[in-house]
Amino acid sequence: MRFNGPVTAHDLAAALPDITTLRERCRALAVLDAILSPAELSRHHGFGSDRPHGTETASMDNGSGDAWSIEFSPAGAFLLGFDHESPMSPAANDEQPWPGLIDTVPEAFAAALTEPALSYDDALEATICLWRQPGDDRWHAGDIDFPDRPDPDGADRLFAVLLDPTGREYHRFAEDNYGRSVDRDAVREVFGLTPLTTTLVRRLNADRSTTALRTDLSHLGYPSRLA
Repeated sequence: MRFNGPVTAHDLAAALPDITTLRERCRALAVLDAILSPAELSRHHGFGSDRPHGTETASMDNGSGDAWSIEFSPAGAFLLGFDHESPMSPAANDEQPWPGLIDTVPEAFAAALTEPALSYDDALEATICLWRQPGDDRWHAGDIDFPDRPDPDGADRLFAVLLDPTGREYHRFAEDNYGRSVDRDAVREVFGLTPLTTTLVRRLNADRSTTALRTDLSHLGYPSRLA
């Protein structure tokens, strides 16, 4: 999905799908990266679960200082995004969150704001914060006075791939990031949660070991028919 004009977290909140749909889309992104990139450290998208606590976490890290994470839990879903070049970065604001960014976060998500993985030198690394509880009919963001510039918080640049339900944006990203042709129809099938088969994996990456891939898939919860 592409926006017209300046984009902020408020636009992102209006465009995101429901929690279940978003979780499955995040899972698809992680599976595609796992197929296209056997080396875990070179992947942008991840998905993991903490079964004892009933949580799942989707993530993106481009290796250049920009990242997002979404925690799915019985409390709902909590999203943080960080554009390191944004004027809303804590680095540009005495290591403090931008005014209004986290002021109205529900208590149910308070613990996520102190997660060490989302902090640097005790400062929360976030320029975007959204949340949605199980009974909500939409995503929420704080009451924020955004800087007057295009994409002031990184909402457009960081989330274009995630917002596209067709896989076109991911396909564009994958060909650029991995430097080779990627089967667009196969990407679309994974976005549609088509169970993985050896044939589908080979269409995406003929060199990918399905034995090793099964290990990666064990924590993703994606449907698979790999032998």
